[in-house]
Amino acid sequence: MKMNILHLTQTVFFGAVILAFVSCGNTPSLETIRMYVRASEAYAEGRFAETADILHGEKKFHPALVLRAKAEFFSGDIEKAEKTCRRALKARPSSLEAKLYLARILREKGDAVGAAAEAQSMLADNPQDIRALRFAAEIAGETGKFDEAAILLDRAAEYSAESAMVLLDRARLRWTAGRGAEALEDLSRARAMLPWDTPLMRSILNLENTIKEVM
Repeated sequence: MKMNILHLTQTVFFGAVILAFVSCGNTPSLETIRMYVRASEAYAEGRFAETADILHGEKKFHPALVLRAKAEFFSGDIEKAEKTCRRALKARPSSLEAKLYLARILREKGDAVGAAAEAQSMLADNPQDIRALRFAAEIAGETGKFDEAAILLDRAAEYSAESAMVLLDRARLRWTAGRGAEALEDLSRARAMLPWDTPLMRSILNLENTIKEVM
């Protein structure tokens, strides 16, 4: 039974990858997709060196390049990770994920100026992205710009409320579908995202109490 579930999960993921790239008119070969799925499974299990090795020969498929860069980064191979990130950005300059990891790599190498420039580039293209805001705040704090860091974190906190609303909506849907435990998990995560008492917090608590009473 366990093997059947694993096979089904792999099939669904494989199909999702194909659908994603067919829809944007950039369809990689089936061999490339299979390689990417296999590497993604290794990455999810923390086998970063193996992930990088699987994707070593890939030069064009952007998601594979980003995944390889991340695997190289977490393996401690910073120089290779930087080269792969830059290759990914050459293929798709707007890639937030590639920019984020390039910024982290530059900071790891002690290039505070380069990391700050990448952080600003991320914010210019994605001003509401919480990851970009947090990273920019970290860089600002490390360079002594504490007021700027506070402003950036305030913005991140405001946008986190939007993410909490998404989780609340999903919790309602899951509760309606009879998946109370999963709904409570979403509500717990939503509560943790809200830095202050808001009407949204009261909505979360009300739904949480209702579910717990019924369960």
